[in-house]
Amino acid sequence: MNSEVVWTKTLLSVYRYLERVAGAIDKIVKRSALASCDITGKNFYYNNVLSISQKIIDLSERKVTIINLKILIEDVLGSMREKDAQVLIERYFEGSKCIEMAKNHDVTLRTIFRKLESAENSFTKNLKAKGYCVSKLNTFLQEENWIKNTYIKIAEKNEDINLSNC
Repeated sequence: MNSEVVWTKTLLSVYRYLERVAGAIDKIVKRSALASCDITGKNFYYNNVLSISQKIIDLSERKVTIINLKILIEDVLGSMREKDAQVLIERYFEGSKCIEMAKNHDVTLRTIFRKLESAENSFTKNLKAKGYCVSKLNTFLQEENWIKNTYIKIAEKNEDINLSNC
């Protein structure tokens, strides 16, 4: 599987966590700001104005990245055919299993696999059309280790599947 499709699966997989991560960043910023009032003794090095300011700036930049990623995913979904977008939403955002989707839509499991693959390819194509190729995504998300780890796990999982099909 090529890295573009792995990025598609990664972005769709992490989407449901983006709001929670942004909220957690807000809490960390608030806690850091409140803790900055104790700058004496051993806390001086970690709680000086410069280090706290830099931490808040870094966290704010991460939140901007998270929000922009959420908007990008929604924009790409909005530019897709409604049926393709719905398949991806059901599978990735709602967490439905393929077998459940097949039963709900009264189609075979193989049909769901084909629809899902087609929708993922459509997402990949639309993502690329918006200027987000593999190198841009790597740069855009370079500080988000949790997303990069998700990418690696999906890539490894797909390698295992490809090897088992040989």
